[in-house]
This record gives sequence, structure tokens and C-alpha cells, in this order.
Amino acid sequence: MNNSKDIFKDEATSPQRLHKVLAHAGVASRRACEDLITQGRVRVNGETVTMLGTRVNPDKDTIHVDGLRVLLDDTRKTFAVNKPVGVLSTMSDPQGRPNLGDLARVIGQRVYHIGRLDEDTSGLILMTNDGELAHRIMHPGYELTKTYVATVAGRMKPSVAKHLVEEGVELDDGLAKADDVVVKSVHQGRSLVQMSLHMGKNRIVRRMFDAVGHRVLQLARITVGPIHLGDLQHGEFRELSDSELKKLYHALDL
Repeated sequence: MNNSKDIFKDEATSPQRLHKVLAHAGVASRRACEDLITQGRVRVNGETVTMLGTRVNPDKDTIHVDGLRVLLDDTRKTFAVNKPVGVLSTMSDPQGRPNLGDLARVIGQRVYHIGRLDEDTSGLILMTNDGELAHRIMHPGYELTKTYVATVAGRMKPSVAKHLVEEGVELDDGLAKADDVVVKSVHQGRSLVQMSLHMGKNRIVRRMFDAVGHRVLQLARITVGPIHLGDLQHGEFRELSDSELKKLYHALDL
């Protein structure tokens, strides 16, 4: 295990003492950060560091404490947005229809959407200027579980929900299975159903419900990985907290 100050290749920009960088990032007090280092709970660029004199470059080095990444670059911004029905998951539209670019202008940051929700689906979509984060979320090797709440036509039986999880349904582009399906309520010929899945195929939730005879009447996404929509109203947004970002980075092995 290498504890040398020389393990960091590029400190030319602004090398700083590790415990000060951790304290500035809000991990703990400087003294407590020193203890974290000497206890072997801090890794820099994948190497465990125990030497208090170690210097790091906040612009280039990656730091983890107890396995969770410490966010050092405060220019990176990620927002949770509640996309309303009727808003396109694009940054512009030649026909002038409402789109996520309109929301980005309200946010006041140069951010872009990660993934898509179809025009008729509302709910959680992430917008960010963190290219590495966006790439990892979209990469097929890191499919995050997403949870949807759907109002569907008909009285869905628990056995149908179980079938969607255990057997799945064959769609035009292959087999689709949910991670979890729960019938929350049935009222006046409609069912409120919560579905979680990690597959990212186009309109997959609607197609899966159609395949078992339950047309989707309303659909909203309420989670993306560890990020929850919470009490955001349609068209509202909030910047992700450091705690949320750390959980998201951890889920993506960043």
C-alpha cells in the first residue's frame, strides 16, 4: 500500500493538503479529517492514504471517504426536475413546443437532460453539466433502477403483477421483466400500480402494461436510482444535495 506524496501525478495546478481539502468539502472539521486519514478511511485516485502531509489537486484527483466520493468541483451542477406532461425531452424544438430547454433557462444553468421521458409521461428527470455523470447513467452497463407510478385501465390482479416480475412479457424488441410491481389500489375500473425496472427501452413501461391488457392512462416516474422526486410539483426543480450526489456516484461506481 502506497502512502507516499508522490502517488499523485499532476499537482501543478493547485496542490493542497488533503485534510484541508476534505474540510473545505464539508466532510468534517480539519482535526476530524486528519483522524479519517490516519485511520485509513480516505482513498485518493484509488489508493488508501494515511500520511497527513499528502497534497492533492482538487481539480484532478478523485477522493473517497468510507467508500463514498467527496465532491470537490462546485461548478458541476445536477438538478432533479419534475417534467410535466406535454414537455418534450429535448433542449429545443423547431416547432416551438415546450421542451426541457425552457426549464434549463429557468434554472439558469447550462445543463442538459440525462435520458428521456416521452411527451405523455411526467415525473423525475435529471439535468446536469457533469458529462462524466451523464455518460455513466446512460451507459448500458450501469442501468439504474427507475420507479414509475401508473394509472391503468381495468382491475389489475396481483397475479398479473407477479407475472410481469417473474415471467416478463415478450415485446417486439425482446423480453421485458420488471424488478417489482405492486398494485396499490383499484377504484372505478382503474388500477394504481407502481413498477420498478432497470431496463431502458423506449416506452417500455407503457408497452409492458399493454402486453398484459392494461392500457396506461397516466404515468409518472418517481425515482432514478437513489434519487427521489419527493414533493416537487410539475415544472419545479431542485439542485441535488451533496448526500444525494454521493449516493448517485456510489451507485454508478464513480
